[in-house]
Amino acid sequence: MIQINPCSEDIKIFQSERINHPHPRVQIRMDVLWLKTKELPHKQIAEIAGVSKNTVPRYLRMYNEGGIDKLREVNFYKPQSDLVRHTSTIEACFKEHPPATIKEAMSIIEKLTGLKRSETQVKKFLKAIGLKRLKVGHVPSKADLDKQEKFIEEELEPRIEEAKSGQRKLFFVDAAHFVLAPFLGFLWCFARVFIKAPAGRQRFNVLGALDAITHELITITNDTYINAHSFIDLLYKIASRNFSVPVTLVLDNARYQKCKIVWAVAKLLDIELLYIPAYSPNLNLIERLWKFVKKKCLYSIYYPDFASFKNAITDCLSNTGTKYKKELDSLVTLKFQRFKKEQFLN
Repeated sequence: MIQINPCSEDIKIFQSERINHPHPRVQIRMDVLWLKTKELPHKQIAEIAGVSKNTVPRYLRMYNEGGIDKLREVNFYKPQSDLVRHTSTIEACFKEHPPATIKEAMSIIEKLTGLKRSETQVKKFLKAIGLKRLKVGHVPSKADLDKQEKFIEEELEPRIEEAKSGQRKLFFVDAAHFVLAPFLGFLWCFARVFIKAPAGRQRFNVLGALDAITHELITITNDTYINAHSFIDLLYKIASRNFSVPVTLVLDNARYQKCKIVWAVAKLLDIELLYIPAYSPNLNLIERLWKFVKKKCLYSIYYPDFASFKNAITDCLSNTGTKYKKELDSLVTLKFQRFKKEQFLN
C-alpha cells in the first residue's frame, strides 16, 4: 500500500482546499490526501471521496512525485478535430466567400477537405477559428473609402482634439424626417403582433446640431420642409449662444446646405461649414441620434394622430441631456465606422 509523509503545512492545505479550491477535481484530490492522513483504508477513502479504488493510489503517487503543485494541476485530454489540420485552407476560402448557413459551410468544407462533419461539429469549429454569424451591412456604392480616411485624419480629428481641449465648438448637423407611419420593430411575444397604420403621410422634420463633446442638441423643427431658410435659422440659433471659441458644423452635402445664401450667412456669423465626403453617413455623429430616437419612441408603437406622434419625438429629443444622457454618452462616441476593402463582397 502506498504511503505518504506530508508535513503539517501540507495537511492544512489538504483540509482547506478539499472545500475551498475553485476546481472540483482538485477538491477531490485534496480530500483523498486528507482522508489518507486519517489512516483510513483505501477502500473506505474511495467510498467517502466518491472515486474508484484505483484512483486513490494514483492521487497518492501524484503527491509523492510532485507534492501540492502536482495535485493542483488540471490537464485534461482534449481531442482535436481533424478539421484543425485544414484551418488555413478553410479560413482563406471563407474570407473570400463567407457561407450564409451552416449547411453551406458543411458542403464547402467537405469539398475542400474531404471531411464530412455534422452541423454541430462544423458550427463549433467555425466559432473556434473566430467566425461569427453577423448581419451583412451596406454602404453607398459610390462611397470613396480613401477620401473618408483622408477627411478623418486631416479635417475631422484635428478639430475634435481642439473641441476636447475647449478651443472649438464642434457640432454634427443633419435633418431627420419622421413620417407618421408604422415603425416595425422586434418584440418577444407568443404570437405575431400588429400595429395599426395611420392614414396620411404627415411628417415631422427635425434639423439638429449635436455638440460632439457635451451632446447638447440644438434643433429647428417644422411640419413642411427643411430648406436653406431652415438651415439659416439653425445658424442664427447656434450663433445666439455667443460661444467664445470658433464654431464648426460638420454636415453632409444636401443642396440646401451648400448654397450661396447659406455660405454668406455662415461667413457673417463666423461659423465654419465642414462638409463630409459624399455618401459618408458613417462620418456624421448625429445619425446615431436619429436611430436612437426611433428605437426609444417609434418602433412598435402606435400613435393615433400626428399630434401624439410629434409630441413623442419632441419629448424624446428634449430628454437627450437628462433622462437619456447616460445611454447617449455611450452611443455617441467619437469613434467612427471605418471600412476596409477586404470587408466588401465581390
